[in-house]
Amino acid sequence: MILIAGSSNLDFVVRAHHIPAPGETVLGRDFQTFPGGKGANQAVACARAGGAVTHFLTGLGADAFAAPLEASLAGAGVHLHAVRPANQPTGTAFICVSDAGENAITVAPGANSSLRPAHLPPLDGFSHLLMQLEIPLDTVQAYAHAAHAAGVTVVLNAAPARALPQALLDDVDVLIVNEGELAALTGPVGDTAQRVALLAAPTVVVTLGARGCVARHQGVWLEQPAFAVDVVDSTGAGDTFCGALLAAWSAGADMATALRRANAAAALACTRMGAQSSVPGVAEVDQFLLNHPSL
Repeated sequence: MILIAGSSNLDFVVRAHHIPAPGETVLGRDFQTFPGGKGANQAVACARAGGAVTHFLTGLGADAFAAPLEASLAGAGVHLHAVRPANQPTGTAFICVSDAGENAITVAPGANSSLRPAHLPPLDGFSHLLMQLEIPLDTVQAYAHAAHAAGVTVVLNAAPARALPQALLDDVDVLIVNEGELAALTGPVGDTAQRVALLAAPTVVVTLGARGCVARHQGVWLEQPAFAVDVVDSTGAGDTFCGALLAAWSAGADMATALRRANAAAALACTRMGAQSSVPGVAEVDQFLLNHPSL
């Protein structure tokens, strides 16, 4: 079983010709709300795109915004462990999506900030713990340390980008970052391989957007090109990658196969709107890979 601890947000999404620059007002078009939050997105991806038994620890408010998040998680088969603070609303994210499929996101954490070290459930039966950085850093560090001590494989998607204490990194078995997040951890000097070499985690995965991804896994360098798709909305694609990668790897796939499957799931997620709503199912990922045998 996989335990994911992280954020849940209701996403308020506006489509516009382009993402506004500082001080600029842009007239948008379509407006929709979608279940989101990096933790919830990854939990849905792990269960739906990966078919893994997935438990999810998160904070939710006692408000109407929590209902669509709970429904989305239940629909994907995720087992929810919810912390419900009395005076905090459900987290929200405000997202502008451009016609090119790029996005800009502002998050109001709300109940996500209430997740504390004491809320970690017993780890018996869990093989992997996956976290991100949209919950308090001291909570992430406490969960990682407890899981590491219990022999649970610790996977950290170090997003949003920030510097991290070495004590946390010492407990991480698999580190997943994009190029900006990698630079926040190592500094901007050198190319991707040189920066990855500065990190001690046994496995480091770097997503490269339209260029695919690379990884150093147990001393071996792996590269996986991206699948070309018509991008509609890239929101949640990185989270889909994380969830699908962990599901495949925890089920026994080698890392190269897991990276390919994660890239396929993320590519499919880019072809439709929303975060959790865009996550493909296992059969869809299987068919996509059959249709793209050369990558």
